[in-house]
Amino acid sequence: AAENATETLTMLRAQWASDTNKQTEALNELQQALNLAQPPNRIECFDISTLQGTATVASRVVFVQGTSKKNEYRKFNIRTVTTPGEPNDFQSMREALTRRFQRYIDSIENPITAPGQKEKDETWRLLPDLLIIDGGKGQLGIAVEVLKRFHLFEQVPVVGLAKQFEELFVPGNPVSIMLPRRSQGLFMIQRIRDEAHRFAITANRKQRSKAGLVSQLESVPGIGPSRRKALLKAFDNNIDAIRQASISELAQVSGITMQLAETIKAKL
Repeated sequence: AAENATETLTMLRAQWASDTNKQTEALNELQQALNLAQPPNRIECFDISTLQGTATVASRVVFVQGTSKKNEYRKFNIRTVTTPGEPNDFQSMREALTRRFQRYIDSIENPITAPGQKEKDETWRLLPDLLIIDGGKGQLGIAVEVLKRFHLFEQVPVVGLAKQFEELFVPGNPVSIMLPRRSQGLFMIQRIRDEAHRFAITANRKQRSKAGLVSQLESVPGIGPSRRKALLKAFDNNIDAIRQASISELAQVSGITMQLAETIKAKL
């Protein structure tokens, strides 16, 4: 039943994504509800994922004219929150947004010169018509702080999305905005929020998996940072592949002797 429900939901979402009339209706509803100057054709949404303060990752997903642009999705491995067991979503969001808009400033101040670099940098050069922060008033306050720091507050409309009742908060208004429960605008907001959440959780899991892999390799005598990196590169960061590899396959990795390969095989 769960698999059938998931397949049905996926199918409905795909149908909705291909229905330009519904997308246009949703964007117009958001424009009116949020009092925007134009329909939010480019929407960016940020979310934070962490597990007790470890492997904290921020996600940014991009929707253009109501359709996800997965080639513009980006993750930010958070560097400024380093105390294990003490998650700090506010500081994590501040870092992610600071890095995003610093890249915007850099792209403006340093136009592209290298051939083939345009597509990579284009995603930072375009400002969103609507910035969605997954979180309530606190996270919204952080976003406003960062936008003002880069003198972008007047250019980038921003809202905070509170999870429990899917309320939208806008700067300077203590009263939340509730979109009609069956509106296309709300459905679009939900899709964007769900994508940001999914992308953040996936990145967080990969980070934790990689950290666990590094820890296991470091427990093997004779494996230092350079040999660990060589093993990870050779086996695509897959601990199971390293475990299943033969001694001769392990010994083919740069820096791994036959004796060390035997030790790795014994320990893992």
